[in-house]
Amino acid sequence: MNEPININEASFEKAVLQSPLPVLVDFWAPWCGPCKMIAPVLDEIAKENGERFRVANVNIDDDPALMQRYHVRGVPALLFFQGGELRDQIVGVAAKKAIVEKLEALTGKTASA
Repeated sequence: MNEPININEASFEKAVLQSPLPVLVDFWAPWCGPCKMIAPVLDEIAKENGERFRVANVNIDDDPALMQRYHVRGVPALLFFQGGELRDQIVGVAAKKAIVEKLEALTGKTASA
């Protein structure tokens, strides 16, 4: 899967918690300017590294329960999951390199930057 997938509370467990691959979950909102800025970066990361991990999007306006469950207080919030557990996070806009480094730490391999 080489593109980010849109997920919701109903699909979260299967898409993220049961994923055999690490998953980067982007909590975003349509009204969020910084979310719009980071979206193309996440698209690039997914296209370049989709065989090694997944990128998923959660619209907080549609799924506030997921936002509350993971204590997301601001967007964009990037949560890194592996083996069904939250392993790391970045809140706010981050450089592509910083995001890729977090993913590399989960996979143990160098990703395409």
